[in-house]
Amino acid sequence: MGGRPLEDVIVLDLSQYAAGPYGVQILADAGARVIKVEVPGDGDPYRHEGPRLPGGGPGDGTYFMRFNRNKESVAIDLRSPGGRSAFERLLPRADALVENLKPGTLERLGYPYERLRAINPRLVYATVTGFGHPDLLESPLWRWPAFAVVAEAMGGLMAVIGDAECRPHGSAVSAGDLVAGIHAALGILIALHQREATGEGQRVDVAMADSIAALAEQPVFTYGATGRAPRRGPSRNMAPFGAFPAADGHVAIGVIGPTVWRRLCEAIGRPDLRDDPELATGQGRAAHLADRIAPALEEWLRHRTKAEAAAELAERQVPAAPVLDAREVSESPHFRARQMVLEFDYPDAGAFQVAGNPIKLGADPSPPVRRPPLLGEHTDAVLAELAGMTPEEIAGLRADGAIG
Repeated sequence: MGGRPLEDVIVLDLSQYAAGPYGVQILADAGARVIKVEVPGDGDPYRHEGPRLPGGGPGDGTYFMRFNRNKESVAIDLRSPGGRSAFERLLPRADALVENLKPGTLERLGYPYERLRAINPRLVYATVTGFGHPDLLESPLWRWPAFAVVAEAMGGLMAVIGDAECRPHGSAVSAGDLVAGIHAALGILIALHQREATGEGQRVDVAMADSIAALAEQPVFTYGATGRAPRRGPSRNMAPFGAFPAADGHVAIGVIGPTVWRRLCEAIGRPDLRDDPELATGQGRAAHLADRIAPALEEWLRHRTKAEAAAELAERQVPAAPVLDAREVSESPHFRARQMVLEFDYPDAGAFQVAGNPIKLGADPSPPVRRPPLLGEHTDAVLAELAGMTPEEIAGLRADGAIG
């Protein structure tokens, strides 16, 4: 077959922190040419956050390294006339522009969507914000600032995470950011596909709160169907469905339907539970999880390691897995085989690893990966190639502080 799936797509990435960069990274992993536009001197704020590598400096924050592989970095000051001129020479070459700035920021810099569209009618303009932009389905909360924790609270996820006794807490994996990023990438691809038919770009507006509400669809559905809002704690509708203690940790077990329930009972040697009519349905098992099912599982598990127990259950076609921490995930034969742990060396800072891309294509199963860029590493090359600037023009912009 031919080259990379998105190698004909150019993306201007003005996003920062996590949500936008993660979504754009999905496109970059598929071969899109991503030009990350950063503020000279400082760059993406995530360049200054997270643990430092052994040789890292103040601008080598590892949080930046999580979301920006396979990208090029240009440092352009959009507040300066020269920076805006350079940016406007890049815009006609772009297929998509992505930003997750506060609503109104790009407009204040002189780039409302109408102007972007006038410069490049084929441009797909994607935004990721907490509550959406006012030009599409205006929310009364569109001005509110948001990070992942805000979206997770507002979208209904916090209300159902954890045990019944614990207070609400976040996902601990930035779900509010990452799910929105995935939706942004999907929206961009949908808009690019439609452009093939219409010849025109369009807006893609993703709200982080919306993305979490979509992720938390089960509580929304349950409330609509029953009139009851689910709370934290075990499900009332299915069991066992959670983590149970083994000899050296925990095992997650998921049972849905009578067939899997029978397999579990046979695997742990409890035909009495299998034949108990009160445990024949998910709701019945949920009602008796604490007094009948959990004690039986814990008795069977306490003489087995989590790996042994999970393997035995999986062999009997019962969905189960050991509960792994980050070290165990990194060392797992499964994730190594699936190329879900990527390793890089960052100039002068040291080695690090990040999670890989879960989308595996048959025609592109092992795509090449490049380390995240240094701030402004590709400014000159990109402005020369895509903006058609001469070395003298580039030197003049740098002398004026418009680029870095």
